[in-house]
Amino acid sequence: MAKKKSKFLSGKRIDPTPIDKNTALADLIDESFMAYNAARLREACQLFSRKMLEPDVTIGITLTGALTPAGLGISALIPLIKAGFIDWIISTGANLYHDTHFGIGLELHQGDAKLDDRILREEEVVRIFDIFFDYSVLLDTDEFFRRLIEHDEFQKTMSSAEFHYLCGKYILERGKRLGLENKSLLAVAYEYGVPVYTSSPGDSSIGMNIAAKELQGGKLVLNPNLDVNETASIVLAAKRGIISNSDDGKSAIFILGGGSPKNFALQTEPQIQEVLGIDEKGHDYFLQVTDARPDTGGLSGATPAEAVSWGKVDPDKLPDAVVAYVDSTVALPLITAYALARHEPREPKRLYDRRDEFMQLLQSEYEKSTRR
Repeated sequence: MAKKKSKFLSGKRIDPTPIDKNTALADLIDESFMAYNAARLREACQLFSRKMLEPDVTIGITLTGALTPAGLGISALIPLIKAGFIDWIISTGANLYHDTHFGIGLELHQGDAKLDDRILREEEVVRIFDIFFDYSVLLDTDEFFRRLIEHDEFQKTMSSAEFHYLCGKYILERGKRLGLENKSLLAVAYEYGVPVYTSSPGDSSIGMNIAAKELQGGKLVLNPNLDVNETASIVLAAKRGIISNSDDGKSAIFILGGGSPKNFALQTEPQIQEVLGIDEKGHDYFLQVTDARPDTGGLSGATPAEAVSWGKVDPDKLPDAVVAYVDSTVALPLITAYALARHEPREPKRLYDRRDEFMQLLQSEYEKSTRR
């Protein structure tokens, strides 16, 4: 009598198609990324393309690590926005500051990380590992932001989304005058109505320049309370089907790295449930690319299962969560190319234009809560 086949042997048989010169990248990922971290990256590509990009899903992406200096804003993030695959963003301020270099025509170069930094300092060359640029790039970008925030429309308290939207408008105009197109993440986010938040407004050269202008009487203040509530309202509107105009909307979080942006995106659900007392269950899809280990106890390496205990991730959707332990600079171009090959573009949701609507929803549901 033949032995009954175990249910644990139901996975796809490992028998990959040999790679040849005509193998397409998406086929390579589907057919050759069979095990270990390659398999997790395949699962990440498939989760993003097959489930997260469905019309009823609203996708937030978080950016940590020096991604834009490495050109990933231009090569990957901008194409994802233009395809309608990113609906809202939380980033470190540094990524947005370095993104601006490209938008205003400044140059960054490939370099050798083994060079003596004392020599680079004498040459006025700044290094981000193996990315080199002249010290004047910092000074010119600082000058751009200082002149920018002197405008009357910046002399008030605002959310970081409003601030970055205004910055994107001016970066776009500068780029047009210089003959540049699709070089700045902030400029393209402005064009497509993608709200861009930063979880630590003072923790970057942009924040440093805002602080410097305050010493001269500047009135610009980035209010983190507005960011906390606005991001929570986006997630609530997504889950209530307001954004997708459906009965059962979904929220997805795509995390590159970890750190403060990861927590800021995931804390939207505890803000809704724990603090505001609104009935909710957590994000529907969790996709993270990270090199952080979970056993150190840090947030960057915290698993989606741990996030369930906080109400950040819907426990019923945990099987759809994927963590790929891969460098973001390797994974993001591959996920981008795979998604563009496997999924048709989506209509941009232009969430920035609907922030007041979402905030009214959050306010109305909070007014019914017993937590007030």
